[in-house]
Amino acid sequence: MLHLHHLANSRSFRILWLLEELGLAYKLTCYERNKAYRAPDSLKQVHPLGHAPILEVNDRALVESGFIIEYLLKHYDKEHQFKPADDNEAAWDAYTFWLHFAEASLMPPLVMRLVFTKVVEQSPMLIKPVSKSIRNQVEKSMISKSLDTMLAMMEQHLQDNHWFAGSEFSAADIQMHLAVVGANAGAGLDSSKYANILNWLKRCEERDAFKRAEEKGGRLKF
Repeated sequence: MLHLHHLANSRSFRILWLLEELGLAYKLTCYERNKAYRAPDSLKQVHPLGHAPILEVNDRALVESGFIIEYLLKHYDKEHQFKPADDNEAAWDAYTFWLHFAEASLMPPLVMRLVFTKVVEQSPMLIKPVSKSIRNQVEKSMISKSLDTMLAMMEQHLQDNHWFAGSEFSAADIQMHLAVVGANAGAGLDSSKYANILNWLKRCEERDAFKRAEEKGGRLKF
């Protein structure tokens, strides 16, 4: 029995989506974020970290979205529908790179941006101008340039590839999706500068499994 503990607007949407792509039977428990935009303490009863996603497999509680993706593919994707076979070297290299790039490179500046946005929102009125100034300085000096470089690389890759691992949809696309949603939050990505990324995002969200995941777990926002 697979039991996914899913937190709204979190990495656990990736696992929900992959479960739907794989066509697996599973139990779903949904949680809402608290006023501080954090996971509720009840998740710590499932795993000490209290983070989502948590996938219970029999008596084991698995955490970390990348690990859970690899676990599900190892045990339930015997036909390599969502991960290139090892002997397909070019596709495997691209798949593995983007699978890890999502969390190691792309998510940290996006999370930093989100944190500073929340700090401004929750600041008392008297110090809000100060918190806004700090946020703008961090955005200018640490976030924007880094994201611009990464987005340019992604845009170029998707100019030559339909999906991140090549011609076929894979779990690397699932892993990358949340980060691209984050990058596209707020004013949104420039539709001419990042046309390939936005077209890829549309293809992802047109998939039937994505729509089923959204119906069950809620629309993903960043």
